[in-house]
Amino acid sequence: VIFGDGAGAAVLQRANKDGQGILSTHLHSDGADAEILAMHYPGAHANKWLKDRPSFPDQELGGLFITTEQLESGAALPYMDGPAVFKKAVVKFPEVINEALAANNYTAKDIDLLVPHQANLRISQYVQQLLGLSDDKVFNNIQKYGNTTAASVPIALSEAWEAGKIK
Repeated sequence: VIFGDGAGAAVLQRANKDGQGILSTHLHSDGADAEILAMHYPGAHANKWLKDRPSFPDQELGGLFITTEQLESGAALPYMDGPAVFKKAVVKFPEVINEALAANNYTAKDIDLLVPHQANLRISQYVQQLLGLSDDKVFNNIQKYGNTTAASVPIALSEAWEAGKIK
């Protein structure tokens, strides 16, 4: 995984026509597989789900700060089971896209431009294929910046706008 750094913001205004603007929002969360993508230290997660990773429960201040031992062991680095994350993402991502489309009486054929979270190009390409979207219908910029986490969609929207891909 290549992480990038960035920030983004959007100034919104009411759309004047039906079918424009934010039509609906769909947010899901499932902590059942939290261990497949986690930052164990510092923080409250403190490695309680992973049995095969080192744990430091008896340290001063309840394990909220990174120790030399954690740095040397790798426990302070992000953990990801890439294949498991990929398998989850390529199922859940199109499910939520189709949920949003159905809630607004659209199908994948109605998509003018999909601007996905820029987590992984292979995930985006797989979902693109599942939805039957051509390359010009999906905007990706992860190749330029890596995964900028929460900033990925605002940055991609800005670039798509500047490129004239968003009306």
